[in-house]
Amino acid sequence: MISYDEARRLILQEVTPLPQARLRLDELLGSFLSQPVTAKFAMPRFDNSAVDGYAVLCADVQNASSGEPAKLKLLGEIAAGSADEFKLEPGTAIKVLTGARVPPSVEAVVMKEYCEEHYGFLHVSKTANPGDNIRRAGDEFKTGEHVLPAGVRVNPAVIGLLATLGYASFTAHTKPRVAIVTTGDELIQPGHQLRDGQIYDSNSYALQAALSSLGIDEWVVQHARDTMKSTKQAFSFAIDQADIIISSGGVSVGDYDYVKPTLEEMGVETVFWRIAIKPGKPVYFGTLQQPRRKQKKLIFGLPGNPVSILVTFNEFVKPALLKMMGDTRQQGLLLPAILQKSLRKPLGRLDLVRGTLSLNDQGQLQVMPTMGQDSHMISGLCLAECLIHFPDQSDSLLEGSTVAVHMLNWNDH
Repeated sequence: MISYDEARRLILQEVTPLPQARLRLDELLGSFLSQPVTAKFAMPRFDNSAVDGYAVLCADVQNASSGEPAKLKLLGEIAAGSADEFKLEPGTAIKVLTGARVPPSVEAVVMKEYCEEHYGFLHVSKTANPGDNIRRAGDEFKTGEHVLPAGVRVNPAVIGLLATLGYASFTAHTKPRVAIVTTGDELIQPGHQLRDGQIYDSNSYALQAALSSLGIDEWVVQHARDTMKSTKQAFSFAIDQADIIISSGGVSVGDYDYVKPTLEEMGVETVFWRIAIKPGKPVYFGTLQQPRRKQKKLIFGLPGNPVSILVTFNEFVKPALLKMMGDTRQQGLLLPAILQKSLRKPLGRLDLVRGTLSLNDQGQLQVMPTMGQDSHMISGLCLAECLIHFPDQSDSLLEGSTVAVHMLNWNDH
């Protein structure tokens, strides 16, 4: 049995990022960029108006006020996308709309709220300084500048930026293909009538949702009955189809726990089995190097309890998936929080205690353990926002003490 930190280290040591590919904008969400984003042109591309208003020369409105507005001749209008050219002369103004190109002769734009049109003339009741309400070309970035570094995760803003720069596609690491293997004769699908001794398969649906929340959209699901033959068939198919295999149940020491011996018989190299944590002690992790394949297959055998499987997915599988996808960020960040209720446990294991977060009157983060901490009680996990790390060398954490928490953010870190 190994420690939590050692398990994470051994897992990430076996992971290499997947190859890169050119993906369309509608395929990029959740991926990690494999090269920097370079500006094809300056942004903004041209001087443009930040508001709906009127382009003026500053000297023409230097004494303008609501009691004595400046009177200027209105030359015309420039809308966004218009190529019309105007040249301001002293005593003139141009109506401009937000985003419209501002001619070089313009010194400032006065907001429409301070202007009134009267029969071809404009009354301006506010002074202006050079550059007011004008977005200058290249203010955000210049042509050829690296706008985003490699390794950034693609979110809606990144897609918007790429489209703004004219990219219809971009290079990113591919996402892993995943296989989920459920085990157990007692499982039936939701929607069917339960018989004595049966339970619904919740784990495959929970894992699929967890994968989807990470932006992974390609997986297969296999079910193994409680026989060595069925277990081997399910894993053979899974290994053939996927980069990473996640199984549910069958990894402990029971008479029908066939996952570990089956995988070892199939040539999978066991990296570790069992971690000194609760929930989730009987985690299995192994790798399979196949002929003519550069990338190792990663196999995770997770416990069958509904809380254990999601906690161990979050703590051990998720970091591996993110690294495969090209994530270079530090993972497993722990935040300090003030404990609102004392906790006790035996020495020698790390407890991952579900908790909810809030701020106290001093603005400090505080954490309250949820009700129902047993590994089969999933309702407490539904409400949890974090996992309190209750260290293996401690048997008690007192109310008011500072503890470390790991966020349960299913779609990010």
